[in-house]
Amino acid sequence: MPVIEGTTRLKTVQAEYDFTVDAGAVGTITLRSVPGGDTQGNTLPAGSVITGGYVDVEVAALSATGTIALTAEGAGDIVAAVGQASWTTGRKAVIPAGTGTTSVKTTVVRSVTMTIATAVFTAGKFRVVLFYK
Repeated sequence: MPVIEGTTRLKTVQAEYDFTVDAGAVGTITLRSVPGGDTQGNTLPAGSVITGGYVDVEVAALSATGTIALTAEGAGDIVAAVGQASWTTGRKAVIPAGTGTTSVKTTVVRSVTMTIATAVFTAGKFRVVLFYK
């Protein structure tokens, strides 16, 4: 595993989606860095092991039949594709849940991405917060 610069303590990456800025077309969007957030922005170094986190939905995501998945290394490894009914306001769980079997390890430098499928979204705003070593 490559050495991740800095200390060995748990680190945080934050990424944001806002329909008013990013739109809601079907496809993959690299989420934006959070203003005033970490200096690395939405970047996970190669060899990072994501152990947990959450999604904080500020504005409910709206779509007729659309789904959203969140990815760091492989398709839907942070949040598997779920319909708009799951994207109500509040904090939501991510797949990495503090265990070895749910953790996600990056093979190269990665950014958190969002994939919209089946139909466009017409509203939504959320922040993804991931903890990694």
